[in-house]
Amino acid sequence: MIVTRLAYAVMLAFGWRRAIIAFLAGVASALALAPINAWPILFLTFPVLIWLVDGSAAGRWSGTMAAAVAGWCFGFGYFLAGLYWVGYAFLVDAKTFGWLLPVAVAGLPAYLALFTALGLAAARLIWVRGPERVLALAAMLTAAEWLRGHLLSGFPWNTFGYALTEPLALAQSVSLVGIWGLTFLCIAICASPAVLADDLADTAHPRRAPFIGVLILAGLASYGVARLWQHPTAYVSGVKLRIMQPNLQQDEKFNYATKAQVMERYLRLSDRATGPNSNGVHDVTHLIWPESAFPFFLTREPDALAQITALLKPSTELITGAVRAAPTASASNPHAYNSVYVIDPDGSIRGIYDKVHLVPFGEYLPLQRLLERLGLKQLTKMVGGFQSGDRRRAMDVPGAPKMLPLICYEAIFPGTAVPRGERPGWLVNVTNDGWFGISSGPYQHFQQARVLAIAVGLPLVRAANTGISAVVDPVGRIVNSLPLGTEGVLDSSLPRAIAPTPYVRFGDSALILFMVASLIMIARRRMHP
Repeated sequence: MIVTRLAYAVMLAFGWRRAIIAFLAGVASALALAPINAWPILFLTFPVLIWLVDGSAAGRWSGTMAAAVAGWCFGFGYFLAGLYWVGYAFLVDAKTFGWLLPVAVAGLPAYLALFTALGLAAARLIWVRGPERVLALAAMLTAAEWLRGHLLSGFPWNTFGYALTEPLALAQSVSLVGIWGLTFLCIAICASPAVLADDLADTAHPRRAPFIGVLILAGLASYGVARLWQHPTAYVSGVKLRIMQPNLQQDEKFNYATKAQVMERYLRLSDRATGPNSNGVHDVTHLIWPESAFPFFLTREPDALAQITALLKPSTELITGAVRAAPTASASNPHAYNSVYVIDPDGSIRGIYDKVHLVPFGEYLPLQRLLERLGLKQLTKMVGGFQSGDRRRAMDVPGAPKMLPLICYEAIFPGTAVPRGERPGWLVNVTNDGWFGISSGPYQHFQQARVLAIAVGLPLVRAANTGISAVVDPVGRIVNSLPLGTEGVLDSSLPRAIAPTPYVRFGDSALILFMVASLIMIARRRMHP
């Protein structure tokens, strides 16, 4: 049987051959991510992980160490292929940061792969014969992924569950189990074909596990179809949104000398007529600009505020990203926030939100003062780094439901993005993915923000400098969007929120249930081999 021969080839591989098999399986697994979304590839690559752990006892090292090395090689391939686009950011100012490109492109995947190594090592410690070992892999690898999403400020980007969020019907399951629960299911379902190669003495019914996996997958899809049918898109009356996507290059966006050109572009685009009966921005109730929109401190430029006031009259609120100088900032002790402003038609600032979850090495340096003395800078070149806001919170916006602002990758933290006890009417994600060019990065970012909207049952309005800007309803339908790398405006009504999802009410309870049930089944197998 082909599957059996393939399984034995993987299990008996050693040395560099074993490492290359694991690495190539990881690279291939990245095809499951946006924008390719070829998630069935995981039915081929995740069984390789099972067989690598099966064969780990045959290597020169102990079984746990061999499993960890295989896991690291798999993770390195997966993250290298899935996060290659991080290197684009170091080419924006190649003279300053270009030398760091190889370190970033290889170093970040090497670090993240440590979590995959930990997951496989832990799985090897509780490994059993038979189909229960699929649950061992799913439980321990999911636990490692959860740690990756929380440890040292967390980086849950491209956790394996995102593979099962396209097509849209499959994505609905995050409203039940969240992205971590879906990560467990993704690993268990896609690794289940590995048992087809098992000896009948170990597995009486080798087809049972993959059959159950397919049934669960079909159940998730059926639930998704029913949920989409149950929740047609409805809109908030009286709200007309306009998202402005300027498609500015990074050297313009952060150059004070381009102040006049940047403002002219924003004003011209924002006031663009989009139909025969359009009256430009005066037909709009809420105008939304992207993250860090200005190459200056907005509140210190009265001429810019005057131009905005002239644009907004008579009845348009502006929601915009901007860098905000801290009240205690000085030339010798600069402090700034990455913020969102709500600006009234008369130019007064109604509300401010400061970004809480900052990007390491992008917006601040760990051990900031020490590394600055050594000559290092974060990509934004803000002396002293950005300061973190106090907490995530919803904001009042005249003429619309209360909104929750999420700046840049704050939208990829599903468990903490929406504060407990607060129920806003919509999510506003302002971002600048221009750092990463025309690559898969912006597509992955949009996918993860969209999944958050599904998980919490709230509409998402996304303003991105270079794209992808979009309006998404609370079950993930894209109402309207602007493609990556284009300039334009997007007009849309605001979708209406739906009732809080099971994930909002119960959090990661489903994941805990999956983990406990798996460990019980593994323990029973170990007691009765």
